[in-house]
Amino acid sequence: MQIKAVLFDLDDTLWPMLPVIEHAEQALYRWLQVHAPGVVLHHSIGSLRRLRTALLASDPRFQFDLWALRHAALTKVFAEYGEDTGKVDMAMQVFARARSEVSLYGDVVPGLIALGERWVLGSISNGFADLSVSGLSTYFKVSLAAHQFGCAKPDPAIFLAACAALNVAPQHALYVGDDLRCDVQGAQQAGLHSIWMNRTQQPGSATIIADHECHDLYGVLQCLHLAK
Repeated sequence: MQIKAVLFDLDDTLWPMLPVIEHAEQALYRWLQVHAPGVVLHHSIGSLRRLRTALLASDPRFQFDLWALRHAALTKVFAEYGEDTGKVDMAMQVFARARSEVSLYGDVVPGLIALGERWVLGSISNGFADLSVSGLSTYFKVSLAAHQFGCAKPDPAIFLAACAALNVAPQHALYVGDDLRCDVQGAQQAGLHSIWMNRTQQPGSATIIADHECHDLYGVLQCLHLAK
């Protein structure tokens, strides 16, 4: 395969997602305790999470726009318990900032530096981490987020848009991600090559087969050099 661009998923590919979400939700809840006490009298972090799950089916946009989903859930509880809904944007800023304070896997920075010396790099994410806060924005020429683009992986459109922005044909692009359906199958259906980033040694799938499987970015480098 003649690869000209390498694109990456973010959550659970370049950093572990669960600790980041837990940190962000705790930061938001501490803010709510001070600025929206009526909400915390009736809701825990867990019940707010369940509320978002219940709201998912109420608007098709929530399937790809997690920012809008969280905003809608907060607006609902602020209004319900007599808090100023004008503060919801401030609450979202608190969450978003903490959501972007990630702890990168140790191989990420050296891996991106090495890959960037030979290939143009980009990212596609269904989340909304701010790469300028996480310190990764300088490594990527293009970064697409589902909530801004208007659809989410595995929709081929977001993969094709990233390739177009990089001026690279899909067959000359490689996508690296941890989710077999969203990342591997989505990339393949858009015509990209795929690497399954299986950091935690999960069992594979009989129906979705990546072109390669790696456990870190050094493995991605090795795959690319072997394929040259």
